[in-house]
Amino acid sequence: MQRLIDTPLGRIAVVSEAGAITALNWVDAEKTFQEQGDAPELIAAEEQIKSYFNGDLRAFDLPVLVEGSDFQKAVCAEIAAIPFGETRQYGDIAKTLGMPAQAVGQACGGNPVPIIIPCHRVLSARGLGGFSARGGIETKVSLLRHEGAAGLLI
Repeated sequence: MQRLIDTPLGRIAVVSEAGAITALNWVDAEKTFQEQGDAPELIAAEEQIKSYFNGDLRAFDLPVLVEGSDFQKAVCAEIAAIPFGETRQYGDIAKTLGMPAQAVGQACGGNPVPIIIPCHRVLSARGLGGFSARGGIETKVSLLRHEGAAGLLI
């Protein structure tokens, strides 16, 4: 099931299965669904994402299912723990998990639910690092600015 949500960064589709959010993807602005999913987790995701962009929500409280290796799940759990407006470096997460920073970067790129699991808050030691969602680095910068973390970019 999926639900389209218009955001300041474009239209996104939130996908759920078995009561949990499993993906968040940017879609073309003209894309529509014949039927918007009305599962409780999709309704909650829409409300929370809109509240986040309105500046009223600092932490998501949604059921999320990350599929993948135990390492992917561990990286996503570490990212999800980064507070609103704060950042960490790939190396910080790598030290916590006892893995190379490059592997953490790859796992960040595999995050299935950006924004909800805030991979935009993870930076490289030399700068922004990457961002795999639509808009790439520009989207990452927009999210960091929205959270008041743009001072880190100067």
